[in-house]
Amino acid sequence: MDVRARNNVSIVGKDGGPTVMLAHGFGCDQQLWRAVTELLTPTCRVVLFDHVGAGASDVAAWDQERYSSLDAYAADVVDIVTDLDLRNVTFVGHSVASMIGVLAAAARPDLFARLVLLTPSPRYIDDGDYRGGFSIADIDELLDSLDSNYLGWSRQMAPQIMGNPDRPELGDELTESFCRTDPACARSFARATFLSDNRADLERVVTPTLVIDCANDSLAPPSVGRYVCEHITGSSLITLDASGHCPQVSNPDITAQAILSFVDFS
Repeated sequence: MDVRARNNVSIVGKDGGPTVMLAHGFGCDQQLWRAVTELLTPTCRVVLFDHVGAGASDVAAWDQERYSSLDAYAADVVDIVTDLDLRNVTFVGHSVASMIGVLAAAARPDLFARLVLLTPSPRYIDDGDYRGGFSIADIDELLDSLDSNYLGWSRQMAPQIMGNPDRPELGDELTESFCRTDPACARSFARATFLSDNRADLERVVTPTLVIDCANDSLAPPSVGRYVCEHITGSSLITLDASGHCPQVSNPDITAQAILSFVDFS
């Protein structure tokens, strides 16, 4: 299958500039990178895409068994990079896409020059001394609610995830993005996201990595960002003075600035 059609791939920006690949998280699509893309394109070649089942991707390519784990999404990223013959890619993954990037770079480190992990979480469920922010009961309740009424869940959860109650239009934008995602695909992707445990995969990463988290994020608190940074050898951490889980939407200026600070322009 043509990966451009499967994943609704688009390439914009400066010809000959460093290649930056932007990957969206659960319930989102490439449109949520809009403001950051505008800030990157004057100096970078930007690759955007939708995960299968999201945005304008080819839903016919979705298979429940295949996309029951993050490995399939990581394989899609590798397909895009190889099929489009992209070189020296800086991969920027938001939320669960950060772990998709970790898996892709661990499998094919030759394809990626740098990783930027934006509000990452290798595990959402608390486990012993590890604090992911949620109990098993919390996640079970979240998934049950999503299964029973996806659109209602989207309207309720999007403002909480966005985390900027004084700017309700941001929560509305995320709600609209959730509603553009095929419900069956979303339910499967939610399980792959919230039940995953990628802590051991962090130590497999040899690609230079920047972790970006937010000072206030209920979905991936700062302690999780520190954990990711501590478990990827040689990585660095930037904490944005921002609230919520989607700084590319709520604070695109400082998010783009952090990304550009790590891109290799040599």
